[in-house]
Amino acid sequence: MTPSNVYFSKTISPISLLEVFEKMGIVLPGKVAVKISTGEAGGHNYLQPKLIVNLVHHLGGTIVECNTAYAGQRNTVEDHLKVAHDHGFDAITPVDIMDAEGEKQIPVIGGQHLEYDLIGTHLDNYDSLLNLAHFKGHVMGGFGGVLKNQSIGIASRNGKAYIHGAGSTTDPDYVWSHLPEQDAFLESMAEAAKAVADYFAAAGKPIAYINVMNNLSIDCDCDSDPEDPCMADIGIFGSADPVALDQACIDQIWQSQDPGRDHFIERVESRHGRHILPYAESLGLGTREYQLVEVN
Repeated sequence: MTPSNVYFSKTISPISLLEVFEKMGIVLPGKVAVKISTGEAGGHNYLQPKLIVNLVHHLGGTIVECNTAYAGQRNTVEDHLKVAHDHGFDAITPVDIMDAEGEKQIPVIGGQHLEYDLIGTHLDNYDSLLNLAHFKGHVMGGFGGVLKNQSIGIASRNGKAYIHGAGSTTDPDYVWSHLPEQDAFLESMAEAAKAVADYFAAAGKPIAYINVMNNLSIDCDCDSDPEDPCMADIGIFGSADPVALDQACIDQIWQSQDPGRDHFIERVESRHGRHILPYAESLGLGTREYQLVEVN
């Protein structure tokens, strides 16, 4: 398979974020959904509004989220909007909780675990998608980048339970005491990310993918008390290929000379986190082969 281009900037700023997006050459027409994590209340590592504001305004984008399956401060629409407000996101653009008015099934093609994906119905209100992820560690997945942001992140509350349970349940109260074997969970995330990509492609709606490698904690933005970053910031990476993008970012960790890399790698390896990449590739979501293109 031909390697995918992954564009990157070592500078992390509102200007360089916009430059990486423009270098990718992807046009996002119409009403643009910008999928980020608004961050759990108490957290502090999430992408800051002041970093993303230029790009969001350039696109005329709306920040989109779905409610969480765990019992935190973002598992209801009212609480989720309050956290988004407290973190400053609604000061730069409207925030849409996509499962506020329900959920819908979309097809999963070629999966081993999921028969369908459950997404918030508001996703259909958008003509294109910017998957804008904060790349970091994760307590269950090992790491979180654009694949997680498009699977768990776009799934409804019940859909999140369905992915975490590898297709065994849609009940958020049941799933946490009935979790599947780890690889089945990772593979389910890949299947859900592919379902969203297929759903958009079938409608002729483009997706662009960006990972920001800053505040590199081993904990996710869904953690209300995350560990402080263990590595120095690395940069901004973008691609039309989510598999190549997450692979490139994982490689940045493995190739780093930062003394904190071993701590980050231990989080990824202890959860077998890299398994999602070859599995996503096997589904046809993208390729792990890539070429880095620096944005000056």
